[in-house]
Amino acid sequence: MKPRRILTLVLAFQLCVVLSAFGQGSYKADAIGAAPADVPAVLQSTLDAQGVRVTADGGSTLCEVWLRKSLPTSANPNTSADVLYGTLPEGAFLGVLHFPKDTTDFRSQTIKAGFYTLRYGLIPQDGNHMGVNPSRDAFVLSPVSADKNPDLILKFEDMVKMSQQASGTPHPGFLVGAPVNGANFPSITKDDTGNWNLQLKGHQSSGDLPLGFAVVGHWQG
Repeated sequence: MKPRRILTLVLAFQLCVVLSAFGQGSYKADAIGAAPADVPAVLQSTLDAQGVRVTADGGSTLCEVWLRKSLPTSANPNTSADVLYGTLPEGAFLGVLHFPKDTTDFRSQTIKAGFYTLRYGLIPQDGNHMGVNPSRDAFVLSPVSADKNPDLILKFEDMVKMSQQASGTPHPGFLVGAPVNGANFPSITKDDTGNWNLQLKGHQSSGDLPLGFAVVGHWQG
């Protein structure tokens, strides 16, 4: 066998080992302090003084999240079986997320390092989106520099247009919602699909609202 062919096989094997090790890694979630000055004051004033940091094996930070102090409540809650967080209004501002390094969203779209708002959305019910996820809940990402009015409930098309600035594609950048599994907050758990879901305890005027969404994992469709 030619030396170049041998080298190619060795490199391919090494790459498989690295990818396998990454896939078998684990994550943890810890409480942190308030959001830094990178978050515009108009947003920061709405956020809880305590956030959450997700770290991987070895201590590298995957993301940081700060929820809104008081999450808005929908006047007409969605009670559909495929909706987890129907008490949240579609288009509502939920908090801020920080990616310290370039990453990917649930559609495997590249999301650059930076600070992003999280808004609540629902994956459309049409032929292009069937089977994307068991639940339709989505946590839509937009750059904090573009999303400056936390009290505004955005229409779906406006939220998508703003989020295109995060994904750089015609599709919004988003993370999918996940059922809360257990009563420990903050925490991160791995589900049957292989996704790692961050669990946070949010608060509405009517009481606590535990939230879950995938921070590691992609649509396999």
